[in-house]
Amino acid sequence: MKYVNASNILPEHLIAEIQKYVQGETLYIPKPETAYRKWGSCSGGRKLIDDRNASIKRAFKSGHSIDQLAEEHFLSIETIKKIVYSRNKH
Repeated sequence: MKYVNASNILPEHLIAEIQKYVQGETLYIPKPETAYRKWGSCSGGRKLIDDRNASIKRAFKSGHSIDQLAEEHFLSIETIKKIVYSRNKH
């Protein structure tokens, strides 16, 4: 997270209003919720996990056991169960 001096980007009247509440402190202004991105959406990590989970579900439907899938994918048996029995995409 980078810090920006408010006087470099905000109008004076807005700085004066903010100074009524806080002065000389670091103030974090969060993004609006509409600007949030889901985990892994930029790096591609989410797609890799989704693809892996789809592969696990296909293998389970074609007869692979939960134990086999856990060993093949280096995941716990409980994690494999969550993947194969989930109804949603993730």
